[in-house]
Amino acid sequence: MINESALLESKSLRDSVLERTDVLDRVKALSLLPDGMHVTTAMAAAYFNVTVEAIRALVHDHRPELEASGYQVLTGTELSDFKQLSGIQSRTRSLALFSRRAVLNVAMLLRDSEVARQVRVYLLDMEYLARTQPVDNSAPAPSTASDNLDDRIDQRITHILGKTVVPMFNALIETSGEHRRELIALRTGVQRIERRLRQHHERLKRLEGVRDDRPAIGVMAAMDAMNGSAFERHIAKLLVRDGCTNVVVQGGHGDRGVDLIGLTADGRRMVVQCKRRAPYLTIAGSDIQKFIGSAKVLYSAEVALFVATCPFTPEALALAAETGITAVHRGVLEEWSTGEPLKVLE
Repeated sequence: MINESALLESKSLRDSVLERTDVLDRVKALSLLPDGMHVTTAMAAAYFNVTVEAIRALVHDHRPELEASGYQVLTGTELSDFKQLSGIQSRTRSLALFSRRAVLNVAMLLRDSEVARQVRVYLLDMEYLARTQPVDNSAPAPSTASDNLDDRIDQRITHILGKTVVPMFNALIETSGEHRRELIALRTGVQRIERRLRQHHERLKRLEGVRDDRPAIGVMAAMDAMNGSAFERHIAKLLVRDGCTNVVVQGGHGDRGVDLIGLTADGRRMVVQCKRRAPYLTIAGSDIQKFIGSAKVLYSAEVALFVATCPFTPEALALAAETGITAVHRGVLEEWSTGEPLKVLE
């Protein structure tokens, strides 16, 4: 079996395993920026338990290779656009970003980090198992090793669907006109398969008594860190992702009690109220009452969403149900953000 130190010396070996970014979270939870795709230099340093200067020195020595893996420095308009889309509040004039591939690349180059060493060991262990696993096509012979291999394949498929196929559909939907509905339907099917594979994997872990003690990386933590404007933009992106059109973020003074307006994929008038509140707070019946007037009277909305990062009181839920308001509480919001579409939008 190849020693982990070989990754430090061989670029071709590093290139051959760059797609196995799932290894990062198996060794230690990698926290991402609100865009769910990048980390900053400081975040990379925290992951590897090294100084920011150590990461910068590594970038200086291996910049072309890291850029090929997804490292980039944003400035000017690109930086402004990224701040707006991700909700980052910073006055910096440049921002270095690492993709997950670039972080994995750093792990294969960083010598003085125990976390990086563990990533290299885990990475080569997985490669060794995948390449040496015997395949017997003569007869079905279930075994623990075979089950483990099947499990790894399922996880790999789930990763590809979530990180590659779904984002590809998102990009196509944003630029497509004529075939928009067909693409949305196809994406929904892919997301359904991804969820079923993930649920199947979780069921197997529970049956086998396997515990995963790694801390979960929840989308809600990212939303809790957003300000009100960034949260509204996040909800707008979810709506566009699910086929809504003409989505406009109103926000601020003069919005007449509605933060977002637009049309559903089938052309229904839609309004949205966004409330980013701490998880221990609640949405009360009085909040719903105010929204009813704006949504139904001022905007004549056919679809009205009240989206919140906190729970709703029983009174608020009952009132929303009676008046045709869709209450998207914290639990539903988390599922929606991770790919589960809202039924009212389908």
